[in-house]
Amino acid sequence: MKAEPNTSTRVTSMHATDPRPHVVIVGGGFAGLTAARTLAKADVRITLIDRTNHHLFQPLLYQVAMAVLNPADITVPIRWMLRDQPNATVIMAEVHSIDVPQHTLTLDGGSSIVAWDYLIVASGARHAYFGRPEWESNAPGLKSIEDALEMRRRFLLSFEAAERASAEGQREALLTFVIVGGGPTGVELAGMIPEITRKAMKKDFRRFDPATARIVLLEAGPRLLPQFPESLSARAERDLRDLGVDVRTNTAVTNVDDAGVTVASGERIFAHTVFWGAGNQASPLGKQLGAPLDRAGRVIVGPDLALPEDRQVFAVGDIASVLTDAGTPVPAVAPAANQMGAHAAQAILHDLRGTPRTPFRYFNKGDLATIGRHRAVASIGSVKLQGNIAWLAWLFIHILYLAGLRNRLTVFVQWAYQYITYQRGVRLITGTTAHRLLSTSRDRELARAEARDDDADAR
Repeated sequence: MKAEPNTSTRVTSMHATDPRPHVVIVGGGFAGLTAARTLAKADVRITLIDRTNHHLFQPLLYQVAMAVLNPADITVPIRWMLRDQPNATVIMAEVHSIDVPQHTLTLDGGSSIVAWDYLIVASGARHAYFGRPEWESNAPGLKSIEDALEMRRRFLLSFEAAERASAEGQREALLTFVIVGGGPTGVELAGMIPEITRKAMKKDFRRFDPATARIVLLEAGPRLLPQFPESLSARAERDLRDLGVDVRTNTAVTNVDDAGVTVASGERIFAHTVFWGAGNQASPLGKQLGAPLDRAGRVIVGPDLALPEDRQVFAVGDIASVLTDAGTPVPAVAPAANQMGAHAAQAILHDLRGTPRTPFRYFNKGDLATIGRHRAVASIGSVKLQGNIAWLAWLFIHILYLAGLRNRLTVFVQWAYQYITYQRGVRLITGTTAHRLLSTSRDRELARAEARDDDADAR
């Protein structure tokens, strides 16, 4: 019996007879978009593939989570950003697999196949749970718009449920917010919550005072913001403590469940809301490139950011393991991603011109983190800034790097409104209701009461 031909897959080629080299870029983040733009005038055809239709400005994602900004304020359609680049085609799809020897990749579960001459993988990273992926359901991280909306929903619902709570123990758990990780994300989240609870929500509730909310920041290492100089780390910790944040360094989390967290000392912190900002795990696409990986799953690349085994394949951005001249890892920040994306594109241009590629050198433009109103730290070369001047520098630089004039103006207006009024303009809750959270909280409180009774009986 003659087999029917398989028509479920096909080779995707927008220009089947186009003789120009085909550059496929996976990921529309900082690295991927910079690579595409660097090749704007090159004699190549570009296909940029991303599973979303937008470019996300991740440094301000926490402000979406805290109801300061709308998702549209920090996103821009990828097609719009490449609209004036005729050699670039955008495909919204998810990369299913990569076949390096065959120079092909499959999309959306194998429904189509894309062939390439050069491949730039810039698919980013997700938050890491140190081998405990089950913690994610109770401690969401912050890498995507969906993550930010889920974080915002849980944060706001906690207050709604606290208004209905009938027992003080219930309300205490609902108003305890634990943030795991003392990097920029954790510090910025922890610094923003006190202003919301003391100012924005000051007159909103009748049965409790939102200012009584407890914020706990847990960091496994010896200090916050380890990429900053020690003096700035100490300043950030002081500022957070001044805001009432319970900062705990050298405190590793050993368990996360729906009632809170357990730390290495054995202490239980009962909290309805836990946010995760403790680490990164590279996109699983890195495993398919056949190159060595580091402990975080990042691809160990050559000096030109290409795979040693196939110099037509590049890994850039958060998925790449690259060292600085000092031998330290290049940080997973937007400027580093931009520089890597541009360098990979330049390497392709060198090939087209027949000139030697150059090794990648990371230029550190500085590190910034904001702790709250008029509170921030910045390290730019040998210059260390803190307090109001660092806060103003943080505001200016983030406005400057936002994509699109509309987003810059919108964010500026939102910040000005929030600065004057202390109000959050996007306190919108969708999904799970406060009633469901309250029921869950009640179950936790009953379990806590039973545990206390058991302890008393044992004594």
